[in-house]
Amino acid sequence: MVDSLQLALTNLLTPAILFFLLGFGAGWFKSDLAVPEGAAKTLALVLMLSIGFKGGVEAARAGLSPDFLKAAGVGLTLSFGIPIIAFGVLKVISRLDRTTAAATAAHYGSVSIVTFVAGTEFLRISGVPFGGYMVAVVALMETPAILSALILAGGGAAGRQGLRGELFREVALNGSVVLLIGAFIVGLLSGDAGMSKMEVFVGPVFQGVLVLFLLDMGLVAARRLSAARSLTLPLIAFAICMPLLSSMLSLGLSLALGLSPGNAAVLAILAASASYIAVPAAMRIALPDADPGVYLTLSLAVTFPFNLVFGIPLYTAATAALIG
Repeated sequence: MVDSLQLALTNLLTPAILFFLLGFGAGWFKSDLAVPEGAAKTLALVLMLSIGFKGGVEAARAGLSPDFLKAAGVGLTLSFGIPIIAFGVLKVISRLDRTTAAATAAHYGSVSIVTFVAGTEFLRISGVPFGGYMVAVVALMETPAILSALILAGGGAAGRQGLRGELFREVALNGSVVLLIGAFIVGLLSGDAGMSKMEVFVGPVFQGVLVLFLLDMGLVAARRLSAARSLTLPLIAFAICMPLLSSMLSLGLSLALGLSPGNAAVLAILAASASYIAVPAAMRIALPDADPGVYLTLSLAVTFPFNLVFGIPLYTAATAALIG
């Protein structure tokens, strides 16, 4: 537990998180600090391109081993299915509008890269082996949750008329989805040769773009939050309980498919995590009416620190108890 707390504190003091807090503080105290709207959208596009491309390269390295395919299948199922469960829970416990509920649900179906890094480091410290191809599974779990959110956000019309071609077109050709999937395919096809040409862009440049993006999201979240005061105790409880439920769903699927304890633990950590990079970037473009004061604050200010301090050790212990 001491190692876990030390790891949690280390990750909470990374530049990305600290810049989010800087933006949140500036927004809360009504500073005139601002990131131009056009620049903010460009930052979001760069992040999605980098995440998709790196994931494709990792998938190319992993190949199509049976273990990878099983882990990928679990990851894709969770990423697409968890938002549907989360959306249903949110509609029962809150008065969020449909768009904000769908956007929030998407965050809990997608994944947090920093939580993944912290979780795998904890597993290494604990002596739990896992497949290197799990990095590719992370990338595969980014996009399905976004697709679910777009379907859920348009679900009123879909529920009355069935899932028509217009809705399929909106989902399949949404700019954020096209970029994430397209960049993944480019990375998959170009592999290490492509990475050698892109490594500066998806490495050092990515980190700079990330901190600027989170600075902007901190500003947006604080200003929306201070204006709306839309968070309630049920929503905060959701941000803690939903990761616990998601991790249990993941462990059930992993147990049914016979995944190794290490891979099952990674998937439980991923299922419990909530995106604060790829999905906020996508929602800013795809569902601009959704309230980031709700979805980003829940995922980053509640779920993220909970997972780092308590969740990762808990999911690892649950995996050891259920799978061995």
